[in-house]
Amino acid sequence: MNLKSIVGTALLLALSIPALPAAHAESLLLQNVERERSRDLPQRGLSMAEVERRYGAPLDKLPTAGGGQPRQPPINRWRYADYTVYFERDRVIHAVASPAS
Repeated sequence: MNLKSIVGTALLLALSIPALPAAHAESLLLQNVERERSRDLPQRGLSMAEVERRYGAPLDKLPTAGGGQPRQPPINRWRYADYTVYFERDRVIHAVASPAS
């Protein structure tokens, strides 16, 4: 088998693989991003006290991760009914809508 036929075979195989799973995953990701943008989620920089005052007590305060070394600050996660808030030390770094069920 020469290089030309190997490349041709590889190209034919690549083109015959359906792109549906990747397109479906991308669609789900975009739906989640749009849901996050349309929601009133805690914004970056708010303190834990501000989040609790504005959004109420979380359903669950998950165990702290990291914090064992200076370059690994403690990360806290608070779970609400349909989103999770991530904190670095006591400040919001991100809020993520829960996946659609």
